[in-house]
Amino acid sequence: MTSARRPNIVFIVADDLGYADLGCYGGRAAAFGAVSPVLDAMAARGIRFTQGYANSPVCSPTRFALMTGRYQYRLRGGADEPLSARTRGSAVLGLPPSHPTMPSLLRDAGYRTALIGKWHLGYPPHFGPLRSGYQDFWGLMSGGVDYFTHRTTDGSPDLWDGEREVQEAGYMTDLISDHAVAWIRERAEAPASPFFLSLHYTAPHWPWETRDDEDLAASLAPNLFHLHGGNVKTYARMIHHMDEGIGRVLQALDDGGVLDDTLVVFTSDNGGERFSDNWPLVGGKMDLTEGGIRVPWIAQWPRTIAPGRVSAQHCMTMDWTATVLDVAGVAPAVDHPLDGVSLRPVLTGEGAEFRRPLHWRMKHRGQRALRDGPWKYLRVDDIDYLFNVELDERERANLASREPERLQAMRQAWCDWQDRLPAIPGDATVSTGYSVRDMPSR
Repeated sequence: MTSARRPNIVFIVADDLGYADLGCYGGRAAAFGAVSPVLDAMAARGIRFTQGYANSPVCSPTRFALMTGRYQYRLRGGADEPLSARTRGSAVLGLPPSHPTMPSLLRDAGYRTALIGKWHLGYPPHFGPLRSGYQDFWGLMSGGVDYFTHRTTDGSPDLWDGEREVQEAGYMTDLISDHAVAWIRERAEAPASPFFLSLHYTAPHWPWETRDDEDLAASLAPNLFHLHGGNVKTYARMIHHMDEGIGRVLQALDDGGVLDDTLVVFTSDNGGERFSDNWPLVGGKMDLTEGGIRVPWIAQWPRTIAPGRVSAQHCMTMDWTATVLDVAGVAPAVDHPLDGVSLRPVLTGEGAEFRRPLHWRMKHRGQRALRDGPWKYLRVDDIDYLFNVELDERERANLASREPERLQAMRQAWCDWQDRLPAIPGDATVSTGYSVRDMPSR
């Protein structure tokens, strides 16, 4: 396959967006109008996955998995839950530039690569997007900034063009969309090589601010990062702002004549937080219950994916890394074999859905999970649970005592997987702002 015939790829990641926050997943349209009309239409034009998961229920570990196509636990930085401001200046807590990544492999195969939006995989001078395969970068290095001042939780400015700190007025979601549209237009005007764009929004991550809240944000400064603010209506509008931006990105692809030959993927880095509509799932960010790890997965590729498809294929973030490399005709690095599995046959309809066991672990509350077929093994605070998730999506009926042999088999399967990975470092950090909610009794 020549590079000129390879598809362009736009990989869109929302931040802390819950499984059912979009209309096409049963979200809030009745209460707030059409929250996500663009993404709903994208799902109608392509494929929507109902059993898609994030590699972690918290931001940066999932991003390690996305970049590498491997379980995040293989890298020291992937053990922090998540990377925090303490990692500034660290030469260890970040994505090593020497490690092959999805963008570096695509770049070396002739793709033009860019990240616009959130990085959250370590700080310069040791780490950064331009050191891990991206040729262009505009966005933030940390886990979150105020939408107007573009400052982090400690008040530091965090807006970059490449490795140069910049200032630019505007609402962060709109700025990310603006830069993505401009970059696509530039690529479409010079289509000598295919392109790969990582479009990583910060919405709807806190602080919960719409584009109309600049005066409110200024009046609250510097205490914008509290977790007791916001409301459901603001949260829904933040999603809608992002949805509008994605609509502009798709229009730029269409205007450039490349929409039909572009694979566009949309997901979230983990389950939703305080105002997320996860129904019928339980839990959210930091939880290995379904609400913390099951996320939206939508893909469109007009020349390849038939419209209106819905898939129950089990998959997780790193599978999409394998998928992107596969559709681009790019081999993974021999010395860093992928843990992810390509979903290309599912996308194209050339293959049937297949069994895909999925594993997780968390330092936070000693959580562990294994999803295999309809069954899920879960441990929280040294209590084991067994759920048939196909029948009990809310994880209310603990079948551990009724199915002891199945529980033991799945527990052993999880332990066998765990034994092949590095142990969780004792100094790995854990966010203290979240906990597993409302678990059933033993």
